[in-house]
Amino acid sequence: MSLKERITEDMKAAMRAKETVRLSAIRLLLAAIKQKEVDERIALDDAMTLAIIDKLLKQRRDSVAQYEAAKREDLASIERQEIEVLTAYMPAGLSAEEIDVAIQAAIAETGATGPADMGKLMALLKPKLAGRADMAQVSAKIKAVLAK
Repeated sequence: MSLKERITEDMKAAMRAKETVRLSAIRLLLAAIKQKEVDERIALDDAMTLAIIDKLLKQRRDSVAQYEAAKREDLASIERQEIEVLTAYMPAGLSAEEIDVAIQAAIAETGATGPADMGKLMALLKPKLAGRADMAQVSAKIKAVLAK
C-alpha cells in the first residue's frame, strides 16, 4: 500500500472514530497532496508525499513558535496535535551519528573542502536524508565541518 493510500485509509478510520483533530490534520495533508498533483499534473510517489509532509511539519513547528511567542497556548496546542498526526507518516529519523556518517561520505564523494562546496553537499544529501533528518540541522552540521 502506498503512503497516499494509507493516508486515505487513515482519514476514513478517523471519520468513523469521530477523531476531529486527527481528521482535520489528515484532510489538510490530503489537500496539500492533491494541490501538488493538480499543479504539476503528476501522481505523487511516496518520496514526494514525504516531502509534502515534511513541509507541513516545518510549517506547524514555525506556527507553534509564533503562537507561543504571542501567548496563544490554545492555538499552539492544536498545532502540536497536528504535528503528532503528521509525524506518524514520517519514516524513523536518523541519529546524529548516522547523519555525521552521511555527511562524511558526501564530503569524500564530492571532495568538498570549504564553505563554497556547501551547495554540492546539500544537493547530494537532500534526497538521501529528506524526511529522515531536519535539513536545517544537517546544513548547520555541514557548515561546522567545512569551517574546520
